[in-house]
Amino acid sequence: MSDTGMGGEVGAQHARSRALAVLRIRSRALAVALLPAAVAVVLGVAAVQGRIDGSGWDATRWAVTVIALVVLLLAGAVAVVIVRARPALSPTVHLSESAAPDLYRLVRDLADRLDVPAPSAIALTPDCDSWLEDRTHRAHGAAERPVSERSIRGGADVRSGRVRRVPAAPVLVIGSPFMWWMRVGELRAILAPVVAGTGPSAHPDIAAARRFVRGLDAAVAVAARPGLDPVRRLGFGFVGSMARLLLRGCRTHVAEMERGVAVAASERAQAVDYGVRIVAQEQVGLAYAGWDRLLTRVALPAWRMGRWPSRLDAGVVSALTELSRRDRLAEGFTSRLGERPACDLLEEPGVADEATSLLAARLFHGGPAEPGPDWAPVDWAAYPEEVVDRKWRIEAARLHRVLDTLGERRAAEPAAPTLARVIDHLAAGDGEAAERLAAQIAAEVADEEAASAPPVPGPESLGADAIPLFPLQPPRTGRELLADHVTAMVCCAAVDTAGALPGLDWLDGPSLLVDGVRRSDLSSPVLTLVEDGDADELRGWLSVIGIRPEKPIRLV
Repeated sequence: MSDTGMGGEVGAQHARSRALAVLRIRSRALAVALLPAAVAVVLGVAAVQGRIDGSGWDATRWAVTVIALVVLLLAGAVAVVIVRARPALSPTVHLSESAAPDLYRLVRDLADRLDVPAPSAIALTPDCDSWLEDRTHRAHGAAERPVSERSIRGGADVRSGRVRRVPAAPVLVIGSPFMWWMRVGELRAILAPVVAGTGPSAHPDIAAARRFVRGLDAAVAVAARPGLDPVRRLGFGFVGSMARLLLRGCRTHVAEMERGVAVAASERAQAVDYGVRIVAQEQVGLAYAGWDRLLTRVALPAWRMGRWPSRLDAGVVSALTELSRRDRLAEGFTSRLGERPACDLLEEPGVADEATSLLAARLFHGGPAEPGPDWAPVDWAAYPEEVVDRKWRIEAARLHRVLDTLGERRAAEPAAPTLARVIDHLAAGDGEAAERLAAQIAAEVADEEAASAPPVPGPESLGADAIPLFPLQPPRTGRELLADHVTAMVCCAAVDTAGALPGLDWLDGPSLLVDGVRRSDLSSPVLTLVEDGDADELRGWLSVIGIRPEKPIRLV
């Protein structure tokens, strides 16, 4: 056997031994629960046979029987909660085989080459990662199948001439940016070690250990849910404490089991597209960088105004192409883009892109599950007009509204809002009107975001429909918000008085186009005004562009 095969077999054996250790903990817990009942049975049989007699033995027998009943009831309650608890599932977009026949064929061919069971289904996630997810917990209706020849080779076994039954193969979850950015060969190479994990997953002991641990995790979450009455809180508190105790006992074994599974899968996949995988791994890091920039700089401004870009995955290709063009990341980049992209494996890439884009908005911003009047999709072609320009004017209107509430309007000032008013206000103070202005803007933004934020799902909504929230950015400071609002005011003035246009930069988000050229030199003069109250640099910049700060601008 080759060194690669030896390493994979050692990892698989290690994973199976650790799985047995987890199952032994489960068996010991069951034995402890049954011990009082066993003692009560022994005492009862002894009393019937006349081996023990007397009031003392009778009292002991009844006491042990009562204790056994109580322990059995408590153990049964714990077991019911563990079995019935619904483990939280990763939010994904399911891909049926009819929607991606070529992708399913690629994955099955890959499983055949790796000599492991094929995943039971494929799903997309709006993230730069791929994994196997077991969705066969009994609370969801576990689908089981007899061990086939291939699943036996993948890790299941036959003992005493009887066919053991193992859970259906896990679901393959693929990061949607990979589908659009990677070429078909690169995707296959990246998925090889992931698909190889179905081999150890098919082993009954590993599957049972994982199911047991998922049930414990779900039971802990259910026990911690808010809104319970005192009696139920006490009962669920006991269940949660028992589940946490068992989890502590399993922790080391589970970590070692998963490490063994990963080693076995990695070693098994070494012989499949190894050279391509080295190149593809570089694309994984590149995809992650571009995806992060696209979400934080481009998608987030739209989400905050109730719009969600409906082609995020297509956008990441544009973002990464621009990043590669600017930084000259690799030679032959153009020829690579000429190869077949992995999204061609989908029947309708646009439909899948729209579904994952909506899920991304729910995950990272908390948007609604369906489009509506205040939650509408936006195409990239309409993004500058419908998002960038509107964002600037909303922020400019907020800035002038705050100035009005602070009592800064003077009788000599025109009624229409002007950029000159903002510049004069910030340049005239000693840094304290700027502080007040920043604090008031921050308060208004916080109130608006709190009013529009959806309720955060609690533990009681665990399961396939639970959508956790993963904020992309920490809260912004008042000074940062003030700088954003002043920048928006300048951009509005440029559009209204100097013929500039709103634009979209794939890496930096909303941008100002002057004579068709993106201006990226506005941040420095704005920060100088906000931080130091010095308006000379900004006034010089406005003069070069031809912006008239005294002219009124249009607000929303």
